[in-house]
Amino acid sequence: MLFDAEIWVALAFAVFIAGLGYIGVPKMIAKSLDERAGRIKAELDEARKLKDEAAQLLADYRRKRGEAESEAQEIIAGAKAEAEAERLAAEANVKIEEFVARRTKMAETKIAQAEAQAAADVRSAAADSGFTFSGMRGRNNSLSIDGVDNRDETTGGSRVAIALPSFPLIAPRS
Repeated sequence: MLFDAEIWVALAFAVFIAGLGYIGVPKMIAKSLDERAGRIKAELDEARKLKDEAAQLLADYRRKRGEAESEAQEIIAGAKAEAEAERLAAEANVKIEEFVARRTKMAETKIAQAEAQAAADVRSAAADSGFTFSGMRGRNNSLSIDGVDNRDETTGGSRVAIALPSFPLIAPRS
């Protein structure tokens, strides 16, 4: 059994392992594994750092999106308020124009009534002015004094043109 092939393979393997240990292969393997573990740890730290930065960027973008949405809502509310103000102003202008038109029409009506009343008062005053000619009452005489005709159309008086000279009035001296 000492010379069996399996024993020689086991002995050669033990010598090979001892030789590897003598030249420092386990240290090199351990060092290589430690370096690889360091690189993996550095990559993991870098990935964690990138993840944190991405989370921060995501939070910033969400905050900015919220601010933009609130600003958009403010703009929309301002536009609605401005549109409502413009609509109210237009309605107010229409109502003012209608009011002014009504008031103008009322004023014109009152002016026309006042003119008609004034003309009637002048005719009445002229008709009853007391000028009598040929025994006719004053309202039957057809005189035009300062452009006002005193003829009463209901009495059927005839118009007579008379030119009177101007007489200066002299007040009596006291």
